[in-house]
Amino acid sequence: MLNNKTILITGGTGSFGKKFLEMIFDRYEPKKVIIYSRDEFKQSVMQTEYRDRVDMSRVRFFIGDVRDQERLYRAFEGVDYVIHAAAMKQVPTCEYNPMEAIKTNIHGAQNVINAALDKGVKKVVALSTDKAVNPINLYGGTKLVSDKLFIAANAYSGQDGTVFSVVRYGNVAGSRGSVIPIWQNIIDQGGTELGVTDMRMTRFWITLEQGVELVFKAMEESKGGETYISKIPSFHIGDLAKAMLPDCTIREIGIREGEKLHEVMVTRDDSRSTYEYDKHYIVYPNYTWVPDGTIAPGGKPVEDGFEYNSGNNTQWLSVDELREALKHM
Repeated sequence: MLNNKTILITGGTGSFGKKFLEMIFDRYEPKKVIIYSRDEFKQSVMQTEYRDRVDMSRVRFFIGDVRDQERLYRAFEGVDYVIHAAAMKQVPTCEYNPMEAIKTNIHGAQNVINAALDKGVKKVVALSTDKAVNPINLYGGTKLVSDKLFIAANAYSGQDGTVFSVVRYGNVAGSRGSVIPIWQNIIDQGGTELGVTDMRMTRFWITLEQGVELVFKAMEESKGGETYISKIPSFHIGDLAKAMLPDCTIREIGIREGEKLHEVMVTRDDSRSTYEYDKHYIVYPNYTWVPDGTIAPGGKPVEDGFEYNSGNNTQWLSVDELREALKHM
């Protein structure tokens, strides 16, 4: 599918972009992979880090911002596939800088859509977040709008035009901004107390590899407007603390503003258009313009009123299983 194809990743110097770069060269023979981002230092570090790990003769680094539509048009020239990973993601930062979050997460999404449509990109996969589901903070609100834009963009592309889809997952285990590196830093410095927001809190466990796998699936089979969600286990946040430091003292510090007790991936309202597959769910677009044949074979409709969240999951990781999973990060 991706052999001899040109793939561009916006926000490509982040955790996802790095893992994607590894996995695409392990699995395919791409013509070119373009890392599009606005931080020249991170690009320089990434070039050095991957010099001996991938074929750098087929990797290009473009300085650019998704807010800059003219630059996107130039970068999208000759591109076959786009993964849109660029976003302002820190909840407190978005709350304090709402206009900037809107420019990047909403206007940036619109710019990516316009450039993809006008430059003849085959497929665009946009990365989303659990926080876009029933959002309670500005970051989630901007990502909800972004998701809606990418799904509705299929109405603009025509029968043989660009295909847009969305991949949704929560905080990736060990990624930048997740609790694992924060706690690990405390442990490395000899700390024995770990702050847990709420002992009732649950989260999904998804690795970067699983996130990239889901993007590959979306790139391969999407017809337009689908939202892909992995079936993954849940864990209690207190169990993660015990897995990382068995004899730790847990201090409950309270839920932060804009934070939920459980990650929600599929809402009850979405259940009417959600199908279950062996390893994932797909929420299909519920619009009159959706063409026949969009629903992928092998799935079955979920029950009306179904909700998929980290608190009502059927798969759970124990403390021992979390400890083993941490070894493979």
